[in-house]
Amino acid sequence: MPQPESVQRARRDLGNKLRALRMSRGYTGKALATICDWHPSKVSRIENGRASASADDIRAWTKACGRPEEAPELVLAVETIATMYLEWRELEKNGLAKAQEHVIPLWEETKRYKAYALSYIPGPFQTEDYTRAVLSGIRTRRGLSDEDFDTAVAIRAAKQKYLRSGQFRILLEEDVLYTRYAERSVMLHQLTRLIQVADYSSVSLGIIPRDAIRGAAHKAHDFWIFDDKTVQVEIVSAFLTLKQQHEVKRYLDDFQHLSELAAAHGSAIPLLAKAITAYG
Repeated sequence: MPQPESVQRARRDLGNKLRALRMSRGYTGKALATICDWHPSKVSRIENGRASASADDIRAWTKACGRPEEAPELVLAVETIATMYLEWRELEKNGLAKAQEHVIPLWEETKRYKAYALSYIPGPFQTEDYTRAVLSGIRTRRGLSDEDFDTAVAIRAAKQKYLRSGQFRILLEEDVLYTRYAERSVMLHQLTRLIQVADYSSVSLGIIPRDAIRGAAHKAHDFWIFDDKTVQVEIVSAFLTLKQQHEVKRYLDDFQHLSELAAAHGSAIPLLAKAITAYG
């Protein structure tokens, strides 16, 4: 499957650094491959971003070029690239709970959260029953085991604690309010919960009406922005973590356009009340 632009760019950037290291030693690609006991094409593929380098590859490369002290920084770059694009089957291979735990370290260190939702009400704002319905659908769709299901629900529910320590700006498409993952009573409880959370001093909630004139505020995949430095995006095939400045800026710009569109239509409460009436 083709990799996102951010992953391809990161691989090319790493390849350029490795190429410069090789050339500083005066080696051809073939010569370096011979020293490292690799296939002759391996050096070229890594330098051009067509193949991933492993930590062992980096250590062998830097040692052969007489610069082993540069290995740790380059290995860190390799590890960062590896986490930028995780297919769901890889992320969830050890269970749904482990996949939920994957994001916790970033949540722990973040103070300012921004989220845009087209599909689901964001995790910290979900009731337990809504979370169960959403994760049950994911489990069924991806053929996951139900052994750790309750643990996965508890991990997501625990994210509510961040509402006390962070600042949240949340944008929802109005369609999210009407996308049913559970019976009416669950959806009513969930929308009532949203009204309660919208009153928190730590939360700014905006809803974009279905009939809004979009302008530059195009619909996007569900995403989170952490301290304006890291973006996480859920797409059909994979989970993306983006840290390159130009990639993050795209999402910040989109979030700003979407925020302006939501603000132009006033308070979110009337739209929530309308949805509650529809379920009532």
